[in-house]
Amino acid sequence: MTSRSKEKVAAAFRKLFRSPDKLDNEGAGPSGSPARRGLLRRHRDGVGPAEATASLPASPGASSLVKKKVPGATEVRDRAAAVRTRRLMKELKEIKRLQESRPDPVFTVELVNDNLFEWHVRLHQIDPESDLATDLRELHIPNILLHLVFPENFPFAPPFMRVIEPRIEKGFVMEGGAICMELLTPRGWASAYTVEAVVMQFAASVVKGQGRVARAPTRPSCEFSRRRAEEAFRSVVKTHDKYGWVTPALSDG
Repeated sequence: MTSRSKEKVAAAFRKLFRSPDKLDNEGAGPSGSPARRGLLRRHRDGVGPAEATASLPASPGASSLVKKKVPGATEVRDRAAAVRTRRLMKELKEIKRLQESRPDPVFTVELVNDNLFEWHVRLHQIDPESDLATDLRELHIPNILLHLVFPENFPFAPPFMRVIEPRIEKGFVMEGGAICMELLTPRGWASAYTVEAVVMQFAASVVKGQGRVARAPTRPSCEFSRRRAEEAFRSVVKTHDKYGWVTPALSDG
């Protein structure tokens, strides 16, 4: 090997085994990037992978997850109120349309004190061959007046419905005019049910249960009010949740 060849080999070995300080100085030159200098410095100072990762900037995805807004209780209530309002406006519009298009509608609706969430429903037609229909004709009672109150979480919860007049005995009608019907309970309710479905189910139930108009005077101790109806309804729901329900089909009415 010539002396010139030996010098080339020696220069190659010196370049291969240069110290970290020399590498750092070389990285600081015009061709060394800040990232390269940082890596060399961490290698020299013994910085671990975890520390190196922690020094990196947070990704855009992580920051966006932290800043994601969680809706508050007020916003949730406002959304629920909007859903309830839209649903009832839609149903009321459809019922009014049917009322105007039929000379003898099965039932009619009117708001209580212009309150969209509280309705009076007048049921004009039930099974004409039933004893209840006979009572209504004999007593010249044109319809059965129902009172519906829609909760804040309607249509995901059922309305509360009771009979106001006439006072009906049997027919799944209880104290205060409360109605014993599974469809009106949280377990039996579905958000797809409409007011029309509720009213027609009541028309079937009251006939199936052999309802009659009460002709005897009501006892003074027998309070006929919404409060009493709510108490009676809660009691019967508790009982039926324990022992089960039986609801007549619409075809039976």
